[in-house]
Amino acid sequence: MSYKYLFGPVLSRRLGISLGVDLIPEKQCSMNCVYCEIGKTSNLTVTQDTYFPPSEIIAELKHYLSSNPKLDFITFSGAGEPTLNSGIGDIIKFIKTEYPQYKLALITNSSLLTDKHIRNEVNRVDIILPSLDAVSQDIFQKLNHPHPSLKTSHIIEGLISFRKESKAAMWLEIFIVPGMNDSVHELELLKEAVTMIKPDRVQLNTLDRPGTEKWVNRESDADMQRIANLFEENKKYHYLTEIISRQAVDVNKVLPNDRQTANISLEESLIATLKRRPCTSEELATIFHKSKEVIMSEINNLLREQIIDSEERETGLFYFKK
Repeated sequence: MSYKYLFGPVLSRRLGISLGVDLIPEKQCSMNCVYCEIGKTSNLTVTQDTYFPPSEIIAELKHYLSSNPKLDFITFSGAGEPTLNSGIGDIIKFIKTEYPQYKLALITNSSLLTDKHIRNEVNRVDIILPSLDAVSQDIFQKLNHPHPSLKTSHIIEGLISFRKESKAAMWLEIFIVPGMNDSVHELELLKEAVTMIKPDRVQLNTLDRPGTEKWVNRESDADMQRIANLFEENKKYHYLTEIISRQAVDVNKVLPNDRQTANISLEESLIATLKRRPCTSEELATIFHKSKEVIMSEINNLLREQIIDSEERETGLFYFKK
């Protein structure tokens, strides 16, 4: 069975062996972030819709999970903002009811958590990984290019409410873009927001792979450490500060053989992954537990067929689906 909505599992820096569930067509989102690795938003919206029928996604999950694969997480992420799918609550309920042994993670830009109904739909996940890149509305608009209805103050209120209403662990991601949100003033505002939201972790990220806008650069390691130190200084409650952009996947952690039970070819798996994020050949070799030679053979075929393209960045040569 070929999967339309599932991808991976991949070895995630943050979540271990993670099966991705993509609920949104490329690229429907409430923001058009300058650093996004998926590319420009094609439909800027805050309106929930079916997009992909929940019954079809549930059918794929039934087929994949029937073999009881070893997974650390089933993760809602992919080519757009997952909370835009109006069926996300039904899918979460299905997994929690039929396959309670699996932990659920939600990667979100936080924009729709202002809606109590949507918070209720997703509050049964085990971990939520929301993002908050700015508190100042002008920086938010320059950095995230949000839907006109979105305000940072409302997003922060939504995160505070979710934290109070859900037992899910919260790992709050802040993506640092040099010259945009790395000033002492903006970082202090973000730190104040963290104090109000009270996440379990603050995860600082910066550009590792090609972003939407070519002018976006990565923050230096020294400055990322400076920012991490600022969040650690004089904390008003306990949370862990991490620099996730420099963490490496554990190359010794082997993906289980049962990931092959779906009879998906390596080519299909590569295309599904590169559709959702650019990767280097080294990353792909680790993700799929293959030699670099095997991966490069597949990559060269896909390049010749013009299915994928490549881009050289400071952090490596990245491949992505056209």
